[in-house]
Amino acid sequence: MSLPRQRGLTEQAATTAVDQACRMLRLPTIRSQFPELAEQAEREQMSYLGFLAELLLAECDDRARRRSERRIKAAGFPRDKSLRKFDFDANPNLDPAMVHTLAKCEWIKKGLPLCLIGDSGTGKSHLLIALGTEAAMAGYRVKYVLATKLVNELVEAADEKQLTKTIARYGRVDLLCIDELGYMELDRRGAELLFQVLTEREEKNSVAIASNESFSGWTKTFTDPRLCAAIVDRLTFGGNIIETGTDSYRLATTRARAEQYPVS
Repeated sequence: MSLPRQRGLTEQAATTAVDQACRMLRLPTIRSQFPELAEQAEREQMSYLGFLAELLLAECDDRARRRSERRIKAAGFPRDKSLRKFDFDANPNLDPAMVHTLAKCEWIKKGLPLCLIGDSGTGKSHLLIALGTEAAMAGYRVKYVLATKLVNELVEAADEKQLTKTIARYGRVDLLCIDELGYMELDRRGAELLFQVLTEREEKNSVAIASNESFSGWTKTFTDPRLCAAIVDRLTFGGNIIETGTDSYRLATTRARAEQYPVS
């Protein structure tokens, strides 16, 4: 299908032609913003070239935004967490400059790991999701998963002879975020399967983990000492380790609120 081309179109006919052309060329942002941008161009006496640039940049910006939204959705984050909403004042253990440096994603570009270690309520998961979101916005493929869910999925895949395919799927993303590592003891089979995923990604794609246990306590999760040591090595070699501390600012916030608004 082709659009009729005429010289000296009326304004209404020209607007209709632009709308039809945008539909055919799949330019939804130009189609929706064209009238407003046309009025702006007339008011500011833009050149034809300047007006065209405004239209194309609007389409490019909106496409970039939609791609970021798709990557964030594909990551599977359980909730929306951002660095902007993180209360650094409530957790003096954290260096804001270091966290914002990590948000630039150079470590992901280099395929390095990241470990967030600290007690419950100290902001580990918030930072894990926030940094994963920053990576998705920067164009990286990200996947978030709970440690137990990942291990259960690997065990099921092994039973169904789909393990190679599943490990490859987790190996392809640029950043794998594993949350709540250390909350539950893993049997040897589960630990070995997790080790295979980490080995698949080693020095190629980044892994970020959040754990409530210090590395010395990981033997409670990975009961085989040699396997535990190998996993710690995979998750720390050349990477960053952030300790979020032991004082729960989430609990402190709840207590402060309770003191401010006591129940009579």
